[in-house]
Amino acid sequence: MNARESAHRNPAAAQVPAGFPPEAVARISTALTVTLADLFALYVKTKNFHWHMSGPLFRDYHLLLDDQSEQIFATTDAIAERVRKIGATTLHSIGHIARLQRVADNDNEFVAAEDMLAELLEDNRQLAVNLRSAHSICDEYGDVASASLIETWIDEAERRTWFLYETTR
Repeated sequence: MNARESAHRNPAAAQVPAGFPPEAVARISTALTVTLADLFALYVKTKNFHWHMSGPLFRDYHLLLDDQSEQIFATTDAIAERVRKIGATTLHSIGHIARLQRVADNDNEFVAAEDMLAELLEDNRQLAVNLRSAHSICDEYGDVASASLIETWIDEAERRTWFLYETTR
């Protein structure tokens, strides 16, 4: 059996595609996978609030949260694919997301519009902090591709935070 056949049958036998040492793959992929779990949790929370929004500014808030949820969801595939590119695996299930997410769910029957926006503001602010931490890990191992993607995601999280902040003033 040649190396390619062996790698196909036994994924552990495969070479790391990007050439990072195993420690780098483990640390970077963990940081990205936890971030991915956070993004899925933030996506669901943002959609939850989008669906359950009410009040005099319903339309504006409803549209804002729809735009933000689309942006958050669009990030998920890029993160998962980056983890795979460096030679690791990523999320497998909703249970996996639940075990890793740092974004708290909100299952309350009713949440006032202002409280929804304030909660999402803080979640996006914390996401940017966590992304900066992941960026530092990437810098440590010279993973400029992941770091570059993370810079864009930080900017997007900061923009969402800014919009939410200005909306709640």
